[in-house]
Amino acid sequence: MESIANPWLWATFFSVVIIMLAIDLFWVGGGKQHKVSVKEAAIWSGIWVSVSMLFAAGLWLYLNTTVGEQVATAKTLEYVTGYLIEKSLAIDNVFVWLMIFSVFAIPADLQKRVLVLGVIGAIVMRTIMIFAGAWLITQFHWLLYVFGAFLLFTGIKMWLAAEQQPDLANSKIVLWLRRRYNITEHLEGEKFFVKRLVNGRWVRYATPLFLVLVLVEFSDLIFAVDSIPAIFAITTDPFIVLTSNIFAILGLRSMYFLLADMADRFSLLKYGLALVLVFIGFKMMLIDLMKIPTALSLCVVATIIATSVILSLRKNRKEAEGSAE
Repeated sequence: MESIANPWLWATFFSVVIIMLAIDLFWVGGGKQHKVSVKEAAIWSGIWVSVSMLFAAGLWLYLNTTVGEQVATAKTLEYVTGYLIEKSLAIDNVFVWLMIFSVFAIPADLQKRVLVLGVIGAIVMRTIMIFAGAWLITQFHWLLYVFGAFLLFTGIKMWLAAEQQPDLANSKIVLWLRRRYNITEHLEGEKFFVKRLVNGRWVRYATPLFLVLVLVEFSDLIFAVDSIPAIFAITTDPFIVLTSNIFAILGLRSMYFLLADMADRFSLLKYGLALVLVFIGFKMMLIDLMKIPTALSLCVVATIIATSVILSLRKNRKEAEGSAE
């Protein structure tokens, strides 16, 4: 697998990730049951984005002094484009989390622990999938066409299902868990498992919070399957793919709490995300026929997302004006 990274770059990246995760786990909210305010979420969302962009600046400076400005600019642009794509697609994951917490009536002060574990699980899963995907592409170039067709199909499917609400409480994975585990009727604080005395013996019970954690991790896996192929349309360098992916999901927990009260304002965003997947799918399928510049891809993705957000806000304003009349 060809990459611009060396052991020093890998060590720097993993050091930054570990430090930021430690801060998020043990400092923000003290690692305890904690309701994250919108102000706190906004501040930390800004911090996560700033760290991601500082990493991009550091990457450019390092590559500029070691391999030259042209390579430095190309690789940094790939990183930023990949970051924007992954961050945009992660928003849909956030909306799914909102539905999961809503369906199972999980209070805000109990959501933090689930989301922290969800992000950690996503990092592990994506790291494995990215290295496996990068290796497969180096061995079987035709897989790029398969990924492209998959993204095209996923984008069309997302567009058609944009208004549908999945029945999470009766999903196959929840029904399977209910058959396999004894489930308590009520939450037990932040506990995922509890023991109860039944007929003279202790029986282990899973709590509804455990069901929620499994659904969050499962949603992370599903979205990773959708989003990771998308960035391979931008670059096959495992360092750029991994760094842009991980930095995009590191701030997901803060972004969740920031968007929790505003999800209804972005009703058209799913259509924008669907168009992004369709565009990336076409780009990947045309990779050997026509090379779409990374800068153009960045502009197209940014334009689609910005347009869907603006149209969503305009739609909400018109609906509010209509109801006021």
